[in-house]
Amino acid sequence: MSAPSPVRPPTDTELLSTLFDLGREVMSVLDLEELLAKTPQLIARLTQFNAFSVYLLDEGRQELRIAYAVGYPEGALDSQRLRVGQGVVGAAVQEGRPILVNDIRLEPRYQGPLRNMLSQLAVPMRRKGRVIGALNLLAETTDAFTSQDEALLRQFGAHVAVAIENARLFKAERQYVDTLETLAEIGREMSSILDLDVLLTRIASLTKRLIDYRTFGILLLDETTRQLDLKHAVRYGDENTPKSVRLGEGLVGWSALHKQPLLVPDVSQDPRYINLVPDARSELVIPMLIKDRCIGVFDLESPELDAFTKEHQELLTLLASQAAVAIENARLYEQVRRNEDRIEKELRFAQRVQMALLTTEPPSGLRDADVAGRFEPAHELGGDLHDFLSPEADTLVVAVGDVSGKGAPAALYGAFAAELVRSRTLRRRYAPERFRVSGVLQVMNTILHDRQLEEYYCTLCYAFFDFKGRELTLSNSGLPYPIRCSDSGCGLIELPGVPLGSFAGVTYDEITMPLQNGDVFVFCTDGVYDTVSEDGVDFGSERVCEIVRAHRRSSAREIVDAIFAAVALFRGHVPQPDDMTAVAVKITT
Repeated sequence: MSAPSPVRPPTDTELLSTLFDLGREVMSVLDLEELLAKTPQLIARLTQFNAFSVYLLDEGRQELRIAYAVGYPEGALDSQRLRVGQGVVGAAVQEGRPILVNDIRLEPRYQGPLRNMLSQLAVPMRRKGRVIGALNLLAETTDAFTSQDEALLRQFGAHVAVAIENARLFKAERQYVDTLETLAEIGREMSSILDLDVLLTRIASLTKRLIDYRTFGILLLDETTRQLDLKHAVRYGDENTPKSVRLGEGLVGWSALHKQPLLVPDVSQDPRYINLVPDARSELVIPMLIKDRCIGVFDLESPELDAFTKEHQELLTLLASQAAVAIENARLYEQVRRNEDRIEKELRFAQRVQMALLTTEPPSGLRDADVAGRFEPAHELGGDLHDFLSPEADTLVVAVGDVSGKGAPAALYGAFAAELVRSRTLRRRYAPERFRVSGVLQVMNTILHDRQLEEYYCTLCYAFFDFKGRELTLSNSGLPYPIRCSDSGCGLIELPGVPLGSFAGVTYDEITMPLQNGDVFVFCTDGVYDTVSEDGVDFGSERVCEIVRAHRRSSAREIVDAIFAAVALFRGHVPQPDDMTAVAVKITT
């Protein structure tokens, strides 16, 4: 009987193929615990070992802890901590290179509970030049690992590092989506409060659901005095604490002046800090912005160093934008109620505000399309709205809407609807499935219907241009059909829908169509189509199609202006009966 043939060691090509397969397999796992448990199983296909552990780095403490291990005695992991530079693993992390120990008995740096081990291979895990932890392999024999094992584990460690970062990001995104849901609930509650003092008190209470603060203040900007006045505080210093801060003074004033959040881990190291709260050690200041205008700030202070994080800053920035709208609505309501004799003056002011808030320019950096919009109200204020947003790179959202009625109520309703469009669109980057095109209309319908303003509703066309994917996705809630003009012809995109706020539980359809260079899309409110001549004839959609067809080679601004000029000529001396809005999008690439 012949002796069995010796086992052929794998070739370099076979090892590289295995390494590629393992990298692909480890990258497919998004659950961190599952990933850590799977890592030693995959490494066992590259080399043999008797014990294994994954160390993760706490950058703040510069400390390594075992996140997962096999072959260790029970209870050993809880006490196993290494400082960066301590032990073989700590040295590998500090030096950013693998360390191979052929005989642990001769290695003075070895630390660990497994004294029966004789070989060790510690491989740092690097991600974008930054070490995030280490893989640690142990064997019961000397010279158990080779330089080839070291090279393979160095490459595999890079794959594991990427996978760990992806798993962490995935977990953080899930938590963030849950937080966004909380923010949505808070936003709905804030928008229903029109008494300013009650609103400010409620904002402080709701903020506690997001951040467990000790000291919190809301300061509102007085445009006349150029001061930030403390309007609501929770444990904000003693009775001698100043109640106003000049714009630009201190961290609070700097944030309001520059319209930027400030995250200060140690206020004693920041020369801008003014000591208003005696035991404050760290501070977070968030400006409340409406468009590019600051109306005040949130100010959080803590007696602990580095008490606030980037996540706190991001969450409060979102909350501050909702609070700013709610505060503005409460101020407007209070002002109108208190000054009925000044309504006409306020209407003129509101008209200027509305025109200033309406989007006039496309998002900065837009390269794939030429965009223009124009709005003309029938009275001082109008209920039409339009906006241009870019929630993600290489995308453009165009929203055109029309609120039932005219004047101040329609304008307020339209301002609220416009903010819903903006907030739901910008949340797409965090939860694209939840805030898809038709989903935005569905969420808006639910919120507007919950306001129980039966006499008001909003028709809205929502268009999502994906320039990278070369397609347009549309959803409509009763706005007149948009127009598409291309090489194949010019006509209406028929997509009906129920106006927003009319009925609960409505779902909306969406359609997708390809984009081609030179395509022109035009969105108009019914004030354009329903314009009546002196002879009682409607302007109609066919005339708009003719104008777009005739000016297809012109710029988006020229197309919009041509529509308004034709409507004015057609109307003659008949008064403008309704608000008019037209938006043109011309694909340029």
